[in-house]
Amino acid sequence: MAASTLLQIMGAHKAFGAKTLFADASFAVNEGEHIGLIGPNGAGKTTLLKVIAGQEEFDSGTVIKAKALRLGYLEQEAEWKTDETIEECLVRQCSMPLWDLKKNGRELGLFENDYKRVLSSLSGGYRMRVKLLSLIGQEPNLLMLDEPTNFLDLETVLVVENFLQGYKGAFLLISHDREFLRRVTDHTVEVEGGEITKFPGQIDDYFEQKAMLREQLEKTAANQTARKEQILDFVSRFGAKATKARQAQSKLKSLEKMEVIEVKPIPVRARIPIPPPSKTGKEVLRVRSLACGYGDKPVWSDVNLVLERGQHLGIVGVNGSGKSTLLKVLAGRLPLLAGEIKEGMGVTKAIFSQHSADQLNPEETIFESLSKAAHPEVYQQDVLNMAGSLLFGGDAIEKKVKVLSGGEKARVALGQILLSKSSLLLLDEPTNHLDFDTVESLTSALAAYEGSLVVVSHDRGFIRRIATKILAIENGQIETWPGTYDEYVWSLQKGVLSESAVGMKTTEKTVSSAKTGAESVGVSRQQRLKQIESEVRRIERLLPDLEKKTAKLSEERDRLTTELIQSTGAMAAQLAKDLHERSAEIESLEEKTLTEMETLENLQAERKVLRSEG
Repeated sequence: MAASTLLQIMGAHKAFGAKTLFADASFAVNEGEHIGLIGPNGAGKTTLLKVIAGQEEFDSGTVIKAKALRLGYLEQEAEWKTDETIEECLVRQCSMPLWDLKKNGRELGLFENDYKRVLSSLSGGYRMRVKLLSLIGQEPNLLMLDEPTNFLDLETVLVVENFLQGYKGAFLLISHDREFLRRVTDHTVEVEGGEITKFPGQIDDYFEQKAMLREQLEKTAANQTARKEQILDFVSRFGAKATKARQAQSKLKSLEKMEVIEVKPIPVRARIPIPPPSKTGKEVLRVRSLACGYGDKPVWSDVNLVLERGQHLGIVGVNGSGKSTLLKVLAGRLPLLAGEIKEGMGVTKAIFSQHSADQLNPEETIFESLSKAAHPEVYQQDVLNMAGSLLFGGDAIEKKVKVLSGGEKARVALGQILLSKSSLLLLDEPTNHLDFDTVESLTSALAAYEGSLVVVSHDRGFIRRIATKILAIENGQIETWPGTYDEYVWSLQKGVLSESAVGMKTTEKTVSSAKTGAESVGVSRQQRLKQIESEVRRIERLLPDLEKKTAKLSEERDRLTTELIQSTGAMAAQLAKDLHERSAEIESLEEKTLTEMETLENLQAERKVLRSEG
């Protein structure tokens, strides 16, 4: 095992009953690698982490761990002693001195006044920050994180994202959030079909390499098929001739020895068949002067909202801001402290919450649970189709709820809601516990849904694609934005820029500072303009050069990717290293290009102000 290798798995086999998870699977983790672990639900991703952590074992195979390996494992559903304070928890679990812990905690958005808070009082987002900090306090050089962004608000996702981007150790990360993986990983490991396959690059590079690999395999298979046909044609034409018989037999033997190249069919992404909703009037929901909370204490007040037929409302805000509370209020599960909620004509509603799985009957089968929740107009085949699209195909629908995992129960509960034909669906983090393909299918289905939606989700890509309207909760205030998620973010950025004296105010301040500095050294407005013109020309000459260098390196990266797909062993390792270096060079050039473009924009703004003063 190489000195830089922390962990190596060789010839791993693992099965549960008739289902094989791993069949002669091998892979390695090296120091400093940031690895995204992906694959369909049930492929064995979590099992792999549990084996590495020593909680489970392979049926056969070898796990080699470096002497220097220090593991930190964040499970999906870690246990908590909720009567402890953050500080007590960290002191109990961590070897790192407390002052070092708090220094790391600042990177995770934890400050001095937070450490006396009791764990049970924390939102999901803050609990995740504490869990991560407690792992860092154990000083691991390999972190294993199983769906760390589940149930997190956007703010905490960004905090975790920023932390992992700068993490010096290695990590193995399971996540269905494609944008999150794109930002934090530099390798991708696919777990599928009993195999573990490692690819250099983040998730987009993985999909690109998979497509190229498949294309190459299809070409090779086509060439092989053509070669077989040529041999069979030769044997058919000349096998009976004495002069050619020996040659024909030789060709037949070569055909028998030819290794069959198998191109697996591309799995057809299951379409989630949401039945069309029941008919309603134009206005589905009207909220006036709403105040709500727990007990007599309002979480927020004076909420006003109108939701029309076919509108899809995305709710965003930090953990603990009241997003889930608002869904429960709209569903009628929490009383109002003030105001009113008026539903439109013919409106029926259904809610999927983080605790919907707890309401399932453990003695029912999956099929029974879905059938009982389905609208009377929904056919049995529709129920079977829904089960299949949520990864319960074949005999799996006869499993009883009590034997299902937490994630499987959540999928059953989601299926119940989608089969209800309700005209208003209230969904709290519906993409949790789903794999890439199922998230994609659900996103497409909900984006095309003719009914009305109110959705809470931390998944930026999901909200971006389905929301036609945004409701933002911040500091006890609620505002609605009549547009998409991207339009909301843009408007928010513009507002933040304005309120924090950035943008034009910053430019004016910069210009003012520049003028003051210029005047102090005797530089006139005209001289400053000449300096700006010179710098603008420099950048305008530099940018095309940077673009050419980036394009050249991109071509080289593509060539290396192609060669890597066709290589194995030491050659593949060297190519992977070269590919990683080229990718880093491209990233550096792109960052420099952006910096120069921002400088150019600021100089042009300053030039405009100085010219207007002349």
